[in-house]
Amino acid sequence: MTRVIGHRGAPRVARENTVEAFEAARALGADMVELDVRRTLDGRFAVHHDARLPDGRLLVETPAAELPAWVPSLDEALRACDTMAVNIEVKNLPVDPDHDETDAVAAGVADLVAERGLHEQVLVSSFNLRSIDRVRAEDAAVATALLVVAVQPDVPRLLERLLRHGHRVLHPHDSAVTDELVEACAAAGVALNVWTVNDADRIRQLAALGVAGVVTDVPDVAAGVLRG
Repeated sequence: MTRVIGHRGAPRVARENTVEAFEAARALGADMVELDVRRTLDGRFAVHHDARLPDGRLLVETPAAELPAWVPSLDEALRACDTMAVNIEVKNLPVDPDHDETDAVAAGVADLVAERGLHEQVLVSSFNLRSIDRVRAEDAAVATALLVVAVQPDVPRLLERLLRHGHRVLHPHDSAVTDELVEACAAAGVALNVWTVNDADRIRQLAALGVAGVVTDVPDVAAGVLRG
């Protein structure tokens, strides 16, 4: 069955990437939560999408103790997600103001998964192939996924590259998902989690195609479609 993946929790009910949003996602029927991780000045892992806080401060230049109370640590987020699976997105693109060529966050997340025995619960994703490569270098048992916006024109080449690097999950934007992509991924043994889909009819269509998961801002709508 296609999984309901709460996009940063349940952002239409509570502030995204917060404990409240993750708890709301569970209450609304999410099977999994997607959240974003960046590093702080003192090397802690904070759950926040943007490199900067709303007041303009860079997370990487701010000690964890000085973050707003609503910004959870990764540990706090994982506790809040509890019985749900978790997709940890490592934010580390070369254009980011907090870009880290060593991929310390990816390595640290892999270590945390191993330390806490979360291999069955956690999937680590990134738009940066090198970041998820670093996860596998630290612990090849951690499930990894590549985030992409577009997949055309060469789907076979993309899937070959993905598998050659040891990754077996692809996270394309909804606009890139076609019958042909789903069929190619199924043939290659690559699972698809599609982002970010809020329309009930499209969620139903993707489930009929056989995608593994749908990332959504409205987990209650998705749960109603997929289980109703």
